[in-house]
Amino acid sequence: MNNTIFYILVMAVVTYLIRVLPLTLVRKEIKNSFIRSFLYYVPYVTLAVMIFPAILDTTASPWSALVGFVVAMLFAWRGTSLVNVALLSCLSVFVVELLLY
Repeated sequence: MNNTIFYILVMAVVTYLIRVLPLTLVRKEIKNSFIRSFLYYVPYVTLAVMIFPAILDTTASPWSALVGFVVAMLFAWRGTSLVNVALLSCLSVFVVELLLY
């Protein structure tokens, strides 16, 4: 059997088990407030953990990445729309890159 096919099958089984086991093991509603709040924030933390290293590695300079990140955080905190946050952070990275190089 080809190793690649074996690896794909193992990944498929693991992915399937991760999605099916909680459905079969937990049948009642979760009433514990700590576990509920933990499960509520898991998608946000996962997304942040995947995005933050990419923010720092995508630009030519970590300083421009940091400026873009800070600008995005400030405008997002103020409630600006997602498109405007993305445009303003990209613009700030572009300006810093122009000044640095």
